[in-house]
Amino acid sequence: MTISTAVDPNARASVVGIEETFVDLRAGAAVALPQRIAVFGQGATAASYSLDKAQVLSAVEAGNTYGFGSPIHLAVQQLLPANGDGVGIVPVTVYPMEDAGGAIAATGDITPSGAQTALGSYRVVINNIQSEAFTIAAAATVAQITAAMTTAINAVLDMPVVAVDNSTDVGLTSKWKGASANDIYVEVTGPSLGTIFTITQPTGGATNPDVDTPLALMGTVWETLGLNCLDIADTDTLDKFEAFGVTRYDPLVHQEINFYTGNTAATVSAATAVSNARKSDRVNGQLVAPGSVDLPFVVAARQLARVASVANNNPAKNYNGQRATGLTPGDDADQWDYIARNTAFSQGSSTIVVRDGVIELEDIRTFYNPDGDPFPAYEWQVDNCKRMNYIYQVALEFTQDKWRGAPLIPDDQPTVNAAARKPKDAVTAMSAIADGAAAEAWIADAAFAKANTQAAITAPKRLEISQTIKLAGNSNIISITENWGFFFGG
Repeated sequence: MTISTAVDPNARASVVGIEETFVDLRAGAAVALPQRIAVFGQGATAASYSLDKAQVLSAVEAGNTYGFGSPIHLAVQQLLPANGDGVGIVPVTVYPMEDAGGAIAATGDITPSGAQTALGSYRVVINNIQSEAFTIAAAATVAQITAAMTTAINAVLDMPVVAVDNSTDVGLTSKWKGASANDIYVEVTGPSLGTIFTITQPTGGATNPDVDTPLALMGTVWETLGLNCLDIADTDTLDKFEAFGVTRYDPLVHQEINFYTGNTAATVSAATAVSNARKSDRVNGQLVAPGSVDLPFVVAARQLARVASVANNNPAKNYNGQRATGLTPGDDADQWDYIARNTAFSQGSSTIVVRDGVIELEDIRTFYNPDGDPFPAYEWQVDNCKRMNYIYQVALEFTQDKWRGAPLIPDDQPTVNAAARKPKDAVTAMSAIADGAAAEAWIADAAFAKANTQAAITAPKRLEISQTIKLAGNSNIISITENWGFFFGG
């Protein structure tokens, strides 16, 4: 029997050999799957940048690389805000796209008219991004107003548009081309002192870029969450994300990913038009902010920052109550009550609530919602996260050197070969994984998982393992009955 190979077994001369080897003593302790966010978006049309994927560490870096005010920059600004209240240590990787050939930018304008009666201060607000303040003096000419307004807009790098002074109006052109630019929304704030601002909202953006090329860059990296910076109506892109995501379920890949797109439609029927038509889509989902004039991909990015942070630190925990600070909710009248949220959820949409003026996450889910199934397998993002983490544990165990190419022998066969493995060793390893996952509350009833674990040698070089687990639930719904009556004396 050999218990140490520090000295070659065939050596003859006297020597003392000491070999140091790391021994993993976790004994089944669970290790959380590191979360990663993949951003699929465009840079600014005027910017020049590489189309290789790249990790970014700040919004400033994203702006310098892909153009300030571009979808990539504005999305990363929500994931990695300057105040540090973002994804923390979760890596953010940009999968950049450039404008499609023949794509068109969205254009609009602001036309001032009327007669200013007194000095006033104003701002142009575009998707809740404020311009510098500009003043209009009494009796100012239209040309003076458009000049001041143009300067104020272009002074803010975050603006998603470029302003041009046309003397009679201010022309606005989106910083990127494609249909997603039609979500740009323009307002002018300030006192009512005679000047009237007539706004033509940006429109006419057409032809989003193709996501096939950036998707092919992912390779063997396990990106767990994808952010789609294109618009929810672009179902061709959703189809491509879905097709790609399904390949990540392949047993030989086992690196699942879910992609999320923003949606700011105010009504449930408008917000669920896409989700309710994609009942078998277990890869895509949407993150909502009913009635908000934030850009939809900004809405999705901010909420995804909260999802990724929780999933990274505590995979078993749901995302209810996570505060998406930095977003601006729609009007109170646009917010969904419980009946509306329940309807939206049943039609494949995630939901939020607004408390004290702050958007809070409620039910984060994929579109997967087959008719007639009360408990769809792939609907909850938190459950997908638990499954991914369990798969990660199994992969960590069985990609170790002790399993790779190990001699396989029956359970009842004695051996002096420390490298040999038996089916019961696999059962022991899987049982330890179940215990570790149960300790972290990823699964429930570890005893059931262990009782439903089996392994067998089915060919000279093939070990087959099977296990059934029960995912732990979450306290999404808490039902309380409180009884009361009157006091009638002692």
